[in-house]
Amino acid sequence: MISIYKTMDISNKLQSLDTIEHGCWINIVAPSDEDLLLISKKSGVSLDFLRAALDEEETSRIDSEDDNLLVIVDIPFTEMEVNSLTYDSYPLAIIHTESNLITVCLKNSKILTDFIDGKVKSFYTFKRSRFILQILYRIASYYLLYLRQIDKKSVMIEKKLHKSMKNKEFVQLLSLEKSLVYFSTSLKANEITLEKMLKLEILKKYPEDQDILEDVIIENKQAIEMTNIYSNVLTGTMDAFASLISNNLNIVMKFLASITIVMAIPNIIFGSFGMNVPGIPFTQYKNAFWSIYAITALICVICIIFLKKRDLF
Repeated sequence: MISIYKTMDISNKLQSLDTIEHGCWINIVAPSDEDLLLISKKSGVSLDFLRAALDEEETSRIDSEDDNLLVIVDIPFTEMEVNSLTYDSYPLAIIHTESNLITVCLKNSKILTDFIDGKVKSFYTFKRSRFILQILYRIASYYLLYLRQIDKKSVMIEKKLHKSMKNKEFVQLLSLEKSLVYFSTSLKANEITLEKMLKLEILKKYPEDQDILEDVIIENKQAIEMTNIYSNVLTGTMDAFASLISNNLNIVMKFLASITIVMAIPNIIFGSFGMNVPGIPFTQYKNAFWSIYAITALICVICIIFLKKRDLF
């Protein structure tokens, strides 16, 4: 899907266009080969640049060719898997040309839709270098937002684990830990790219652009620190609750073993008196059944008291 937008000088509002004009923003989402070929002919950008972000394993980097600058960064995404919200990251290609700015991604991202919906102030498509920095700042902000969501979810799952011995909550924690690993890898790769961007000539023209880039680097470093903290806390929590679940299971097994011991007493006694052989005691007494029943109950009570004192019941 190809969408073309441009900020009009008069109204300063983002408008959708049908054709490519000077100073416009070309947003490409999950494109076909025909779409990429069309944009390549219209903009003069090589197909390798346009296809760079279509590889899910593509790492964050900077490249340039024929006055076209390619910046690839990993952006955060949320996905639904088995009634559970998971987090992942995908590459986003930002291509700076002499007249336009092109973004290419495999999926439609909230980061870019915020610009389309007017949620970002002081946004102009013809200020291409500033636009790149605004996208990068938005990416860092969403990383921090999703990290806070992960922290809140882990706290909610921990409360459920206090009373649960099932695998559902534990699997959810494992999914969150995996998301933190993805975030940590992507943020560290983005950090290297942001440091390289400080040396770009297009960002040295305006002091304000350098200030924004420094703010982006600070936000990215904060996201890295939060990821490391949450990952360490979540790892420790999973280890602690794994031991807790095992301990709860041992308590249940100990209780069932004690019940088995107590229940074995009447089985032994009644089994002995139920044998069809001569010489069974108490056969000549009228109330022999109730006497044996009372003696058995007394022995069971004594056994329960003994196990209770040994903290086995």
